Amino acid sequence: QVQLVESGGGLVQAGGSLRLSCAASGRTFSRYAMGWFRQAPGKEREFVAAVGWSGTNINYANSVKGRFTISRDNAKNTVYLQMHSLKPEDTAVYYCAADTFPPLGGPGSQSREYNYWGQGTQVTVSS
Repeated sequence: QVQLVESGGGLVQAGGSLRLSCAASGRTFSRYAMGWFRQAPGKEREFVAAVGWSGTNINYANSVKGRFTISRDNAKNTVYLQMHSLKPEDTAVYYCAADTFPPLGGPGSQSREYNYWGQGTQVTVSS
């Protein structure tokens, strides 16, 4: 079992920044691919960013490229999502997810590829 706990969400004005954190349990965190997804009211959950086990293989959704940065600290069992230049359309519940059997080709962008999920943290961007 892997437990994921997100933190760092909140209310921010457009153009502002937030950093989300996701702390994971388990002794094999360094083997997992980790992802961030988000879900806005009335919309489906969508991919935001993912990072492979080493931290060097990274994917971003086009909507966040150049504004968001995903990173991980395997010594702390933690993955981060640094968000800059936030827009009202970034408002959503943000979820951390772990893929404990990551593919060799790099971290996936489909939610079905991830087998553990956190409870989510709310990010609200006001205009």
